[in-house]
Amino acid sequence: MKEQATVFVAGATGNLGGKIVSGLLDRGETVRALVRPGIDEEKRTALDALRNKGLQVVEGDITDSPSELAATLEGAHTVISAVQGGPDLLVDGQVNLLRAAEEAGCSRFVPSDFAIDMTRLDDGDNVMLDWRRQAARVFEGSSLDVLSVLNGAFVEVMTGFMDLVDWSADTVSYWGDPDQPMDLTTIRDTAAYTVAAALDPALSGGGTVRFAGEVLSVRQFHEAVERGTGRKFTLRALGTADDLRAEIERRAARARSPFEYVALQYQWCMVTGKGKFETLDNGRYPWIKATSVEEFVRSLPG
Repeated sequence: MKEQATVFVAGATGNLGGKIVSGLLDRGETVRALVRPGIDEEKRTALDALRNKGLQVVEGDITDSPSELAATLEGAHTVISAVQGGPDLLVDGQVNLLRAAEEAGCSRFVPSDFAIDMTRLDDGDNVMLDWRRQAARVFEGSSLDVLSVLNGAFVEVMTGFMDLVDWSADTVSYWGDPDQPMDLTTIRDTAAYTVAAALDPALSGGGTVRFAGEVLSVRQFHEAVERGTGRKFTLRALGTADDLRAEIERRAARARSPFEYVALQYQWCMVTGKGKFETLDNGRYPWIKATSVEEFVRSLPG
């Protein structure tokens, strides 16, 4: 007979998923993770460290049939998805996982949302959030408590993938209004908020919770980068929000994959304020002391 697992996590070999697993184990939870066969050496090393903390591992894939997945979910009452990828994972895979959780008698399902306020967006604003919104429409009919955790933008993405900061040229570039507030949270803090919310009995019934480690405009973000590095960065305007929308359309017309322009779609949703949180739920968990952008930048190597 399998040892009971309190929480089941898909996507545990990813950066966010691994931190969620670690946070759950630190809380004394029994955790089981679904891991694809044949992961690379770096991920296996990280997974072994979590095994040493007590993580149970089962091999499988969320693209497997719900009946196959249900067997791996035996004994779990909460399922957390931290998967990333295309619609095969974010839509089809997560729907499979939800159906399996229903079949296995789980109580709560936390999908891989972790973004700006996609409930305020329209289809077409952001292709990756469209996939999450598509999955959410299926989740609405579930008997499970579906709990969406939103964190704004990852600070790591804002200082890297988003191309706002050019570390070699000492510039911070932006589109639109430099004084539009944005919700920013580190991956570590997002994991902490996710763990707290997933285990919170007061959230019975599911819904959406919104957290931000810090709320900054681009201008304030630029100042935080300067304070964190002790260097001067030039603040460069690239154009209006309408200019950004036009650039997105130009790139999309010649792109082979939406991943070639989705970073600009995230920026458009943020600089227009369309994806901005209207309220925050940080006060639910006052013991979580979020990392500021300045603190994060100061911790970067070099």
